[in-house]
Amino acid sequence: MKVGLVGYGKAGQAVARVLQDTPGFELAWVVRKSAGAAAQTVPETSIPLVGLGTSDWAAWLDAHPVDALVDFSQAESLHAYGEALRQRHIMLVSAISAYSPADLDYARDLGRDTRVMCSPNITLGINFLILAAKLLRRIAPFADVEILEQHFRDKPEVSGTARKIAQSLQVEDERITSLRLGGIIGHHEVIFGFPHQTVRLIHNSIERRAFGTGAVFALKQLAECQNGFYTFDDLMMRLVRQELLQSTPA
Repeated sequence: MKVGLVGYGKAGQAVARVLQDTPGFELAWVVRKSAGAAAQTVPETSIPLVGLGTSDWAAWLDAHPVDALVDFSQAESLHAYGEALRQRHIMLVSAISAYSPADLDYARDLGRDTRVMCSPNITLGINFLILAAKLLRRIAPFADVEILEQHFRDKPEVSGTARKIAQSLQVEDERITSLRLGGIIGHHEVIFGFPHQTVRLIHNSIERRAFGTGAVFALKQLAECQNGFYTFDDLMMRLVRQELLQSTPA
């Protein structure tokens, strides 16, 4: 599968390494934030590293076709390349920290013509945590719930993943506590307070390459789906349903 990558910050660089190292995938090119910047190559490779403006996407995709796009940049990028992807039916895996309602509406609209997955965090572990937390919330809706997120010092906003956890558990954002500390990549914790006991579900990102393995998982699963808009939860539940069907006695 030929893949184009948008975003070449710390997360994007880690994702690029995973895509290069994974059999069955070819990282064709990388687009960075600065439109019009002089073309370069990814260090120690011949993979193009370019800056594109909104009007450049159609011509670029025609000259450098790919099967899928992976985006680790910012939400406005979605609107820059969206129509070019739609017209060419290119799959999209978008992992933006925070989407506005308008961004998600646009992504859903793109799903009418191609396969689109959007998630603020595409690490396998955090999405498994969300599934487990939703199950426990359903079993014990009376339990108190608090969410703790910790990230690197320069992350300005409340974690989009923490907001997603809160939304999925139907608790207010006020139940999120944020800490910013040096040396932390990403930590999310969901604490359930029961009478006489507590349950803590914890996920730690040890290396940013975890985003890359999540992107590979999403690409493989999305390739087996019909056109539409998906979340990472949808892709994971697809496998859970398959496993349950296979393990159910005839």
